[in-house]
Amino acid sequence: MSSVSSSSLASSTLLKDFWLEVLHSIAEQLQRTQFITWFKDTAALGREEGTLVVGLPLPMSLNWHLEHYRALTLQAAQGLDPSIRQVVYQVDGSLKDDRLRTFDLLEHFPDAKRRKLPGRPEVKLLEGVVSKILNPRYTLENFVVGANNRLAYAACQAVSMSPGGKYNPLFLYGGVGLGKTHLLQATGNAILKQLPRASVVYTTTEDFTNQVIEAIQRQKMEQFRKRYRLVDVLIIDDVQFLANKERTQEEFFHTFNALYEEHKQVIISADRPPQELHMEDRLISRFERGMIADVSIPDFETRLAILVEKTKEYELLIDIRVLEFIAHNVTRNIRELEGILMQAVAQYELEQRAPTIKSIAELMRKLNKDPHAEEGDTGFEVPVKRSATFQDLMEAVSRYFSVSVQDMIGGSRVREILVPRQITMHLGKKYLRLSYVRIGELFSHRDHTTVMNAVAKIEKQMLNDPQLLREVRALEKELNFV
Repeated sequence: MSSVSSSSLASSTLLKDFWLEVLHSIAEQLQRTQFITWFKDTAALGREEGTLVVGLPLPMSLNWHLEHYRALTLQAAQGLDPSIRQVVYQVDGSLKDDRLRTFDLLEHFPDAKRRKLPGRPEVKLLEGVVSKILNPRYTLENFVVGANNRLAYAACQAVSMSPGGKYNPLFLYGGVGLGKTHLLQATGNAILKQLPRASVVYTTTEDFTNQVIEAIQRQKMEQFRKRYRLVDVLIIDDVQFLANKERTQEEFFHTFNALYEEHKQVIISADRPPQELHMEDRLISRFERGMIADVSIPDFETRLAILVEKTKEYELLIDIRVLEFIAHNVTRNIRELEGILMQAVAQYELEQRAPTIKSIAELMRKLNKDPHAEEGDTGFEVPVKRSATFQDLMEAVSRYFSVSVQDMIGGSRVREILVPRQITMHLGKKYLRLSYVRIGELFSHRDHTTVMNAVAKIEKQMLNDPQLLREVRALEKELNFV
């Protein structure tokens, strides 16, 4: 009896080891999100007479594997054992979290990519000219076009086909999280696809300012100016932060003129149109010389189209009514919309359950989105009035202090960014009733003790700094906290 048990155990171990090798081969060919979602708690249940029996934990997975992954699984298995001629599936609910037969994929397949913090890696293009790396996932092809962005999209297409042409400069403006960065980087990627040898520089106003400051300190302004004259395409994000930076505005003005006169393409983004920027008139007039297009809040149909496109990207099957519910309730920007969808993806990945309107509503309430809609025969309603959310708080502080949300979440310790960050933490704790742990998660996964110290420090400063106290009170009023 013991020999039979030992033999069975050995066979089971070999089968499990074989399946792990198959999973490694499959993982190399799929996005990690797709792989974790669809291969979690799977197992090899048998392998004989040229047939590999694959166990699936949920009935809902069966059709998806048959349609999308059977050929891939067979190919991976044959790479290890050429005698395998077919893959068949068997649904076995007992596989869920059964580590005797399955694997913890998050443990065996850790995310090789480090968590992305604000500020992308940089690359040196020319001697002394640094550009942020363009995200290859941002393309014009996968940008969802709607009434809110059609003109901006068409302008970017035209510029990508003929950089330095009649749409020069190209000035895009709109609120946070509406797709400006996607369009900027997608246009840069499209230009490089057509002109691989072109020098395309993508930077932020903050980085450009830092380079000017460094050049001044090292007394190398002439070299700085010459370097940027060699650029074929200059893409600069969040130009509104040039406000009150007279020397940087002056250098940008001269750089802009030089590139324009050489028919080099300049692409700019801001959170408001040129005439509303607090800058020198001569610089604003240059911006107004070219094509100006706004990227506004997407309508319901566009928001839904974005969600549908994202579910295709992740190869997820989500009820269209759930996507409609998200599109109805998340109306401020695309970033927030995708954030809620990622919560639905997490349900797939970590809990192996399909999102429902009820489960998404619960998630939104936890994130202070607070949808009041209930499931019903006709769907749901959008609340007319709602309380301020953490996203509202971040954007209000960003506007008030003229610093980007990205900088506040990031690691900069300069006072101009540190104080707004601490104020946001204080208001989030006091009025949104967020825990120190939750606030830390929202600020790039800072430790809760860091948040606790930041809140204590700003509250102490408010007692001794009347100006700081007035600023905090103004924000409280703007957000209807008082």
